[in-house]
Amino acid sequence: MIIKTPSRLHVTLIDLNGDFGRIDGGVGITLEKPNLVVEAKHQREGIEIVFDERAKFDADLVNDYTLKVENAARKMTNFLGVDNGFKFDIETTYPPHSGLGSGTQLSLAAGKLISLMEGQELSTPEIAKIVGRGGTSGIGTAAFDKGGFIVDGGHSTSEKPGFLPSSASHASPPPIIARYDFPTDWKIVLTIPNVQRGASGSKEVDIFQTNCPIPIEAVEKLTHVLLMNLMPAVVEADLDAFGNAINKIQTVGFKRIEHQLQSPHIKEIMEKLRSAGAAGVGMSSFGPTIYAVTDTNVGNVKSAAEEAIKGLGGEIMVTNGFNHGAELIKH
Repeated sequence: MIIKTPSRLHVTLIDLNGDFGRIDGGVGITLEKPNLVVEAKHQREGIEIVFDERAKFDADLVNDYTLKVENAARKMTNFLGVDNGFKFDIETTYPPHSGLGSGTQLSLAAGKLISLMEGQELSTPEIAKIVGRGGTSGIGTAAFDKGGFIVDGGHSTSEKPGFLPSSASHASPPPIIARYDFPTDWKIVLTIPNVQRGASGSKEVDIFQTNCPIPIEAVEKLTHVLLMNLMPAVVEADLDAFGNAINKIQTVGFKRIEHQLQSPHIKEIMEKLRSAGAAGVGMSSFGPTIYAVTDTNVGNVKSAAEEAIKGLGGEIMVTNGFNHGAELIKH
């Protein structure tokens, strides 16, 4: 059985103050590519992970993917109480800790494949809870499930009293409070420069613990931008308004803190993409992936991205929003 998952942009966390009895909350956009393709087969015992053309994959990527798939597979087999072994073949990949959500997609893919192969029709939120994803942001889980433009409502402080990233939180995936199709004629230019990867592990925990709670005024400003600018712009397919909101978000709330932790190259690249005519330019999660949203001038924006990473190296990709979840491509 083979599954193909989307990737996602994490636009922003919403409330890392908590005065109103909820924390976290998130906004995200599901992407058509890059994507992951994972095949699973039964074997007699154990969990085995192999990679197509293994030599072309970075050793860190192989190690990261292996750990995530093994962890999710063991949690799912323990939950289901099955003794079967499973072999996972990772056919396509994208970089971990780059702001595109590979950890959640891998974990959910492994959990989904095992549950289906064992005849269990579990929902995506159920799988996420079992494999330990969605403890802060629900964007990756919802992207896997339904795709599109997503807003989640965070967690009650009675369930999650502290500020922690998803990797360190045991909370259930948060409720999705808005989901819209993302305009398919908008193009998204991804730039992944070869700079320090986004925060993960204990470093990510330290960032949350050191910087939260953020001032309530910052949360209020951000929610105003989201509710009265970003979300209506998606519904009305107003690219200029959407881009304006994305640009504002980079300087508000927890996203402002995420930017302060970045290499100076990130700011320079973002400025060049805006100057090239992108309607809105943002950083996904803790980066380093930068996204520029545009329509008719995608060539200019892509050329600006290529010029911006000269000397750094990296990857540039033109993609679209994706209004569906993960797909089973072979039974």
